[in-house]
Amino acid sequence: MSAQRSIVIGGGAFAGLALALALRQGLGVDIPVIVADPALATRPSRDPRATAIVAACRRLFDTIGVWDQVAAGVQPILDMVVTDSRLEDATRPVFLTFAGDVEPGEPFAHMVENRHLIDALVKRAEAEGVDLRATAVTTFESRSDGVDVTLADGSVIEASLLVAADGARSRLRERAGIATHGWDYDQSGIVVTVGHERDHHGRAEEHFLPSGPFAILPLAGKRSSLVWTEKRAEAARIVALSEDEFHGELEQRFGLHLGEIKALDKPRAFPLGYFVARSFIGQRLALVGDAAHVIHPIAGQGLNMGLKDVAALAEVVVDAARLGMDLGQADVLERYQRWRRFDTMAMGLATNTLNLLFSNESALLRAVRDIGLGLVDRAPPLKNMFIRQAAGLAGEVPRLLKGEAL
Repeated sequence: MSAQRSIVIGGGAFAGLALALALRQGLGVDIPVIVADPALATRPSRDPRATAIVAACRRLFDTIGVWDQVAAGVQPILDMVVTDSRLEDATRPVFLTFAGDVEPGEPFAHMVENRHLIDALVKRAEAEGVDLRATAVTTFESRSDGVDVTLADGSVIEASLLVAADGARSRLRERAGIATHGWDYDQSGIVVTVGHERDHHGRAEEHFLPSGPFAILPLAGKRSSLVWTEKRAEAARIVALSEDEFHGELEQRFGLHLGEIKALDKPRAFPLGYFVARSFIGQRLALVGDAAHVIHPIAGQGLNMGLKDVAALAEVVVDAARLGMDLGQADVLERYQRWRRFDTMAMGLATNTLNLLFSNESALLRAVRDIGLGLVDRAPPLKNMFIRQAAGLAGEVPRLLKGEAL
């Protein structure tokens, strides 16, 4: 086997840390794996958000030895209901229901609090010998035979491959000159955790309102995580309200089916848009997660798409190492891009279409979509297909997403 240099991952959130663990376990100790991110200095994590981890990505976390560390505090999504109504409607008729299992005893998704999962990933990475550095990648110079990566602390690493896992505003993507295409939705997602009087019994709810989807996602205990879409200006108005005024807006949308409700943290609004990098690779560079693509949260697939990138890139790199190939050479990275780009474009198109179809006041479109939802609800094979797609188990699935070690 030819000598291999380090692999450097710029970005230490879910995608960067999961990739580091998968590579470390698949490549062994001879090839150093380095994760550089200033956020690694903040321990424990303070991220108040929660995320739906689909079945395939849960298998990935299980395989890299992280799921057991968070399993006690996760909430399986046992079923899901979809409604379509106006805000002022007295009732919200259910047009579509999903049972929660992709396989017997395996829910199609679990809700996980971000801070617990990040902390578990960091702890496992330390135990596996991943080199965690609380500093940023500032510059890099790619050559035919390697890439010199300079960190903010002044150190320079000779690497075979640099991975950009540094988010939607990726400086590494920009430094590589990789353009993006997409658009802004003029919408924001309001994120807040809510406590309620009654048990949710693991049910997720997606209420399609004219301003956008209002998703109620169950957390452990009598709590739920909300992802609430509004026009940008309206979202800014809502998050600036007093506690009592915000409660009024929340109750109008949430309803009282779970009894009295209360916001447990300060609501925050995040701008929503769609973009895809024109290339997922550069010279000795691979983009993963939000650095490669950002989609609408309407289907809850954003983070899971990034974890699919992780599984595909890790498999490609480990396979190349076993063949004695240079891990950062162009044909290795091209295999990764071919694997992920079509799926990403298809999911982006699907979420964009759903957003356009549901986030409007058109009575005609409402009638059409409600008929469509009703037809899907009466077609179990079609529902099963949608569930497997949402769970990340359709198409050419990387080994880690099947629960198989590399």
